[in-house]
Amino acid sequence: MFNIFKKTPAASTDENPPPSFTQRLQQSLSKTRKQLGSQLASLFNGGKIDAEVYEELETILLTADVGVTATQSLLTDLKSRVSRQNLDNTLQLKVALKQSLTDLLTPLQQPLETSAHKPFVIMLAGVNGAGKTTSIGKLAHAFQAEGKSVLIAAGDTFRAAAREQLQVWGERNNVHVVAQSSGDAAAVMFDAINSARAKNIDIVLADTAGRLPTQMHLMDEIAKVKRVMDKALPGAPHEVLLVLDANTGQNAVNQVKAFDDALGVTGLVLSKLDGTAKGGVIAAIATARPIPVRYIGIGENIDDLRPFNAQEFIDAMIDV
Repeated sequence: MFNIFKKTPAASTDENPPPSFTQRLQQSLSKTRKQLGSQLASLFNGGKIDAEVYEELETILLTADVGVTATQSLLTDLKSRVSRQNLDNTLQLKVALKQSLTDLLTPLQQPLETSAHKPFVIMLAGVNGAGKTTSIGKLAHAFQAEGKSVLIAAGDTFRAAAREQLQVWGERNNVHVVAQSSGDAAAVMFDAINSARAKNIDIVLADTAGRLPTQMHLMDEIAKVKRVMDKALPGAPHEVLLVLDANTGQNAVNQVKAFDDALGVTGLVLSKLDGTAKGGVIAAIATARPIPVRYIGIGENIDDLRPFNAQEFIDAMIDV
């Protein structure tokens, strides 16, 4: 579990500067980099582009969690580039692969803009253990760093630990947390939005209880919570963020489809990008349901949630 209370390490001296965000992202995607690096280095050795090369590349992409559909889409695009650009060796194919990935992932690079409404209400959803509560703490920290006031709605009324974690975070960082022990998440959201309006708060971060996409009655319940937000403030929530555990692989695609169908997801948070996550699933998501990736989480520190940058992500994932 991420620790949102863990202090950010002190700045290092000039002789030993801290790693950049890109370097830390590369470390976070070390599993993919290690796996792809050796395989792609062998594949992209300057040899001739033939059917065997495509077959090997297909296997590499599949083992990197890119998924069948996205892999086939990338290969089709690559073959088209090879034909159009008269590419004839695998060194050129390497460049073409990164270009294909760039074209696929760049549309997902859409930073979250919160200035259109006040309060700007952000609803967070996801399965149990995806990292919603921790992501809320990190988001609140990021918005406060921008000079914005934040209110948290502890809508995960089924899990007392979630409320307690948010309340402790709120106390330590001077963020008001609206919570109830009644088990009525909709009532929490209604009270939180009204409180934010009365206090002229900039951002409302609304936590929700974990849901399995297969539990339709629970998905209906979270859709009801969303409707109550709209009653409290017409147009709310202004952003529906789905938090995905980057370690879940292709199951993340199913989660995106299910939650999007139920709630109309407007943005994604890819959490827990650490040494065990492959990272290729983002290509599968881009192919199946191209919803903007607002943030990626690369570690346990409070400032380890950053806006998604497609080129940085690709460079960190494929270092060849």
